[in-house]
Amino acid sequence: MPSAHLARRPLVLATAAALALSGCTGNGTPSSTGPTEVPTTPAASPVTPTGSSSSPSSPSPTPSLTATASQGRDLPTGSPSDVITGLDVPWSIAFLPDGDALVTLRDSGEVLRVSPTGERSSLGKVDGVDGEGEGGLLGVAVSPSFATDATVHLYLTASHDNRVVRTTLGADGFGPMTPVLTGIPKASNHNGGRIKWGPDGFLYVGTGDAGQSDRSQDRDDLGGKILRVTADGKAAPGNPFGASPVWSLGHRNVQGLAWGADGTMFASEFGQNTWDELNVIVPGKNYGWPQVEGIEDSGGDFVPPIAQWATSDSSPSGITVGPDGAVYLAALRGASLWKVAVDGRRVRGEPVRLLHNTYGRIRDVATAPDGSLWILSNNTFRGDPRTGDDRIVRVPIGSGP
Repeated sequence: MPSAHLARRPLVLATAAALALSGCTGNGTPSSTGPTEVPTTPAASPVTPTGSSSSPSSPSPTPSLTATASQGRDLPTGSPSDVITGLDVPWSIAFLPDGDALVTLRDSGEVLRVSPTGERSSLGKVDGVDGEGEGGLLGVAVSPSFATDATVHLYLTASHDNRVVRTTLGADGFGPMTPVLTGIPKASNHNGGRIKWGPDGFLYVGTGDAGQSDRSQDRDDLGGKILRVTADGKAAPGNPFGASPVWSLGHRNVQGLAWGADGTMFASEFGQNTWDELNVIVPGKNYGWPQVEGIEDSGGDFVPPIAQWATSDSSPSGITVGPDGAVYLAALRGASLWKVAVDGRRVRGEPVRLLHNTYGRIRDVATAPDGSLWILSNNTFRGDPRTGDDRIVRVPIGSGP
């Protein structure tokens, strides 16, 4: 196994081995303390392409995982199972306090409510959604005080921009949709779209450069950024640039946001032609796009990623931190779920490739209230749909040694 600090040396995966989902788990819980800044020496080696770009094969009756031989002990436990099938271009999952999930359908602009037992109901379509290209109804976030305010936020592509709207969810569905953050640039691609509530009680918004890379370095432009706002869309107190909603800049297309138990913030980043990234986000920092991409090119003025993949192996969208403390990345082109064990802000060991080609393209991954992972396939857009696609799959995962 190559040294974890040799950032320019390719990570060579072991010969693919079919490993059942059952097995012991590692002790991947992050340390309660860590460096105060992002490590200047990257902690993970790049992953190199391991397969062709051909369409994934059909899932086997017993799903299996492919991983590095030395990390076979760190696999999720149990067998994955369908929660729901027959979804048309789903994009995001967010859980309600009662264990049900809200699921957005990108092209139709519809929101579904899905129970852990697979019961579904439509909450209706959101007006004003423009589903052209990669735009449409994207992220969904449930207020941390939902029990008292019933608030839900949605990220959508409208006729002239990307925007965040606020609404309430009652017994009869959604109330009026109120735009709270507008003017995020839109295009046929690079629309960002992930919204998540942080542990500090503020809403974080991942945006894309909307096909114009110079936006990412312009602090006055909302494109190519991570934004931090209040429930009303105002710049949150304590932001690094005063009254600006900008939390970090220099991003190409952010579609994954998550936090570790120690408060470390992680974000996934779509690369252009070379490297996809997992970043640790520090307020006010610049992550380099379009000047640099990946670990190899990072200069002194930019924060390097803590892990990177060839774009053929990843194209990361949603991410989550599992009950074992590891970061899980949903890979679209890579048709996988990547597991990255972390210790605070540093990667521990090598990334592990899970569920490779089992469910095709994976758009989102979320940690359910019961501690399992829910993954969202995305084969009805740019994929090879199988019978029942698209689907939500429950992946049990252990949290102890």
